[in-house]
Amino acid sequence: MVIEKDRVVTIDYKLHDAAGGVLDSSEASDPLIYLHGNENIIAGLEKHLLGKKAGDELVCVVPAKEGYGERDEALVFKVTKSEFGEGTPIELGMQFEAHGEDGAQIVTVMGIDGDEVTIDANHPLAGEELHFSVKVVDVREATAEELEHGHVHGGCDCDEGCHDGHGHGCGDGGCDCSD
Repeated sequence: MVIEKDRVVTIDYKLHDAAGGVLDSSEASDPLIYLHGNENIIAGLEKHLLGKKAGDELVCVVPAKEGYGERDEALVFKVTKSEFGEGTPIELGMQFEAHGEDGAQIVTVMGIDGDEVTIDANHPLAGEELHFSVKVVDVREATAEELEHGHVHGGCDCDEGCHDGHGHGCGDGGCDCSD
């Protein structure tokens, strides 16, 4: 079975930067399992995987625009320490989740000057060319529930099926059996 839209794909991968440094890898963990064509992984890698089958291996380069996007200097700006909440320790390099018009995003503290804090809302890999080594482990048809939710479900043992604790969907792709 070949990789195409709405198929569940399992891959082992290693991600390097342009200098050869390892940025991420499935080597020390489980393979990555995702629903192809549903924006579950970066577009550039999906493009390279299209048409591959279990057992195929590939090495590919994904340009920034097909990865995490180009850096946008407008996303680097200054805020006051008071915007973090009273008593919140702020350190250079710390990351936190900020909520705005476009939903939640991770921002990084890039500088601290007195009461002024410079933050960067770009993805840490924005502007980077991404070098992947990938092995396709498995390709299968998605279940109706996976297609409906737009992501893979990972082996829920709940008697009632998957839910997010609020009675609808799996939310983050995981399964909450606490209810």
